[in-house]
Amino acid sequence: MKHFAPLPKPKRPLPVLYTEEPVQDGERTVTLRRAGDTATVATLYRTPAARHPDYPAIDVLVTALGDTPSGRLHRALVQKSLAASSFAFTRDLHDPGFVAFGASLARGGDVEPVRKALIDVVEGMKSRPIEAAEVERARTMLLNDMEKASLDTAQMVRMLSEYTAMGDWRLFYLYRDRLKKVTLADVQRVAEAYFKPANRVLGVFVPTERAERAPIPPAPDLNAMLQEYRGGEGVRLGETFDPSPKNIESRLQRGVLANGIRTALLPKRTRGGRVVASLTLHWGDEQRLANREVACEFAGAMLMRGTQKHNRAELKDALEKLNASVAVGGDGASIEVRGENLLATLRLVAEVLREPAFPAAEFEELKRAALAGAEEQKSDPSALASVRLARHLQDYPRGHPLYTPSVEERIDWLSKSRLEDATACYREIFGATGADFVAVGDFDPQQVTAAVAELFGPWRSPSEFQRIAARYFDRPALDQELLTPDKANAVLRAGFNLRMRQDDPDFAAAVIAGYLLGGSPTARLPARVREKEGLSYSTFALLSTANLLDDAASFRVSAIFAPQNRARVEQAIREELARAAREGFTAAEVRNAARAYVEQRRLARTQDRTLAARLAEYSFVGRSFAWDVAFEAKLASLTAAEVNAAVKKYVDPSRLAVVAAGDFKKSAASAGPGSPPAASPGAAEKPPAAPRPSAGSGG
Repeated sequence: MKHFAPLPKPKRPLPVLYTEEPVQDGERTVTLRRAGDTATVATLYRTPAARHPDYPAIDVLVTALGDTPSGRLHRALVQKSLAASSFAFTRDLHDPGFVAFGASLARGGDVEPVRKALIDVVEGMKSRPIEAAEVERARTMLLNDMEKASLDTAQMVRMLSEYTAMGDWRLFYLYRDRLKKVTLADVQRVAEAYFKPANRVLGVFVPTERAERAPIPPAPDLNAMLQEYRGGEGVRLGETFDPSPKNIESRLQRGVLANGIRTALLPKRTRGGRVVASLTLHWGDEQRLANREVACEFAGAMLMRGTQKHNRAELKDALEKLNASVAVGGDGASIEVRGENLLATLRLVAEVLREPAFPAAEFEELKRAALAGAEEQKSDPSALASVRLARHLQDYPRGHPLYTPSVEERIDWLSKSRLEDATACYREIFGATGADFVAVGDFDPQQVTAAVAELFGPWRSPSEFQRIAARYFDRPALDQELLTPDKANAVLRAGFNLRMRQDDPDFAAAVIAGYLLGGSPTARLPARVREKEGLSYSTFALLSTANLLDDAASFRVSAIFAPQNRARVEQAIREELARAAREGFTAAEVRNAARAYVEQRRLARTQDRTLAARLAEYSFVGRSFAWDVAFEAKLASLTAAEVNAAVKKYVDPSRLAVVAAGDFKKSAASAGPGSPPAASPGAAEKPPAAPRPSAGSGG
């Protein structure tokens, strides 16, 4: 007291740890091999903090199992000569901790039977329940230890210091009183709750005379390494390309080959002499594609699995030698390669498309992978919500090529799929009649045109292609909740359909309205839901047209969030949509949004992949970049009145269909609503992919 009493009590609060150890989702094993004499096997199980009401029962159980000579571990391991000794201990901690059980083996002892027996004793409490005599013996031992400590001043000081570290010195007495009340049922309950495989970490020490290690050398001195380095061959530079619609249109070389293939070629110098090219196929019609979704999907997926000349591995090797990135499917092919290798790559692509082998073993492998992916969707909140919303808003009849099957339907279709169905789809429908070929980059237009005519011109479609038009469906509102147990994140998918085409007078105004609502991080929905209220990891919205020809557009909203925030997320989204319809946007908001959106379009045209995709679309519908000039001029001249009129016309919150999927039962049973933890770097969600591959119309 003389020396310590004058010291003032600190005013600073101790830091509160906000990070919680996640629940372990499966057993873990670690093996250590190094010099030593005897092997050791141990298991560790995560347990609550020492202040938790379960802890006295855990302490009783650990004592009952680990006591020498009456404990179960000693009798099962030592008395049966499997191990030289056994042990068990708890860690009385302020935060959740662990208990451990283990055994040391005699020199030369076999680890495997000890491992099995140790796990069997600790995790076998359900089949061999704890007995009343074991509980009473262990409780008596623990209470005796506490009484002895209270009679020894030095030991009592140390004991109270330990409990102070756990949170408060009075826990010593609270723990003692709880220990006296522990029942046989309490001990059995904690045994089954905590000592199970999913909560186990198994450690094995294997003594080794000469341990095999892989020492990692220190990082070398960069200055010394790079002092004399002068670099090798540089990358060929591209030209300064003006991505304006007018310039693109002036440099485009369009044509139609004798076989009906439309070409759109944009030669230019690119960095590294790269070329992006695509061949888009258009085949089938509504009647021929009915009830053939999986068959035609597999037909396209099988193309890269082997040809009459090359198996799958040989194809991959051949493309690697050309340094070509190639994707081939039912809708055609996309290519990225250096210009000097483009013709050779086109020949390989033609072989893949026109001479597939359809090997049975590859089909079975593909089918297993597809089934596994579909099975995963049964518990995936994003997939389930996306499929459910699509089935509600896109009400195509079953059998229609654009029908969205439920996850269970798709699994059934995949299970019944046959190789013969895939080959029949390819044989009866696939072909290049009326295809669109696009190339952007460093190539010779005359050589490429001749190669496309030679390689794909003779490949005629067996039947006439008839485009399957997307339909507008006037669908009612929906508010549905799907339960996905044991999923940390929940998702919301929402939207409604719009009767709109890209040539509608108010299309530009509607696009900017959609952009202002959810097309950027500062848009209304993400600004409210994520930034202001911190309710979600990611929120976005978009307005899109199904294609360039049909009056079937959509407005979609997506969010990912903690399940307990479900009601607040939906409420915020509905309120912001209603506010936009009621109050509209200011002239400054419209002006800034239009400028940002036009800049996005300009940047997209600087990316050859994006530009090639747009060229393919325009080639199919017969559109030139004069449309872009007019559209972007319209965007630049938009007024707030025009945008607000589009909002009032198209944004109707009462029509919103909402599907939320997540572990909402678990969140309801937990603490009340609150903000989710900060999102990890990879938590931001991308726009949802289509719930299934599109029907093989290619158009």
